[in-house]
Amino acid sequence: MKNKLFLSLFSSVVFFNSCSNNEDLPSYSTRKQKLLRSIFVTHYDNSFKPKYIQHTFRYNPAGEVIKITSQEGLTTFEYSNGKPSKINYYNDKEQLIYYNTFTYNNDKLAEVKAIYANSEYNRTTTYTYNSNGQLIGSILCQSPDCSKQSTISYTYDGDNISTETSTTGGTLNSIKKDFFYDNRYSPFTDTNKYLRIAMGGAYSLSKNNYTTEKISYKNDDGTWTQKQTNYYIIEYDSNGLPQSVVGKDAKGNDIVDYYYQYDLN
Repeated sequence: MKNKLFLSLFSSVVFFNSCSNNEDLPSYSTRKQKLLRSIFVTHYDNSFKPKYIQHTFRYNPAGEVIKITSQEGLTTFEYSNGKPSKINYYNDKEQLIYYNTFTYNNDKLAEVKAIYANSEYNRTTTYTYNSNGQLIGSILCQSPDCSKQSTISYTYDGDNISTETSTTGGTLNSIKKDFFYDNRYSPFTDTNKYLRIAMGGAYSLSKNNYTTEKISYKNDDGTWTQKQTNYYIIEYDSNGLPQSVVGKDAKGNDIVDYYYQYDLN
């Protein structure tokens, strides 16, 4: 279950196809750190009434995001020694909906709990990693006995997720997404690494931006059938970060538009 402001901002996203040349990335040592200031999003789920949302970010002096606001509400962030410790989610009336707590195993994010006033809605997400420290799986438990768990697994090609496979809790439905990338920086390059893990998905976890997304569904016999392909057009700023994005499906229909604004840290 994705919250309406923080996780949905990042996890519901589909991404890009480059329209610029394939210049090499500025190195991490020479590029200027840039933090997201605003993301303007237009969703075309309903072609007769596109949905427009503006997300605005605020930071503390350490460059840690402490608040994200939008028309749907606000999210606030708390930290301990550079690690997120709590995230609070509020509706558009600034009423608390729920909050997340974070548990770590040394330098690895081990668990995130979502706590509601009604404990029946509480849920827990646990994380596993490969020997390179990359997130390779998460399990979302939506009941105390975890009888209806949702899973996501990742495989990598270098620093980018090449395949994401997910299964929804309480069902046998599985979805596989294959990704193909540009050579430019993700808009979340300078975002706290633990928040990127909590966001999940290729959009936030990968170093670069995926240019093509192929979506397949699992058949009863265990084989996969590809059902959808999405393509994205992106323009970059001088630091190689996404600035504007137009997403379309294989028929050329609009899916989503993005416009990013950044601040130097």
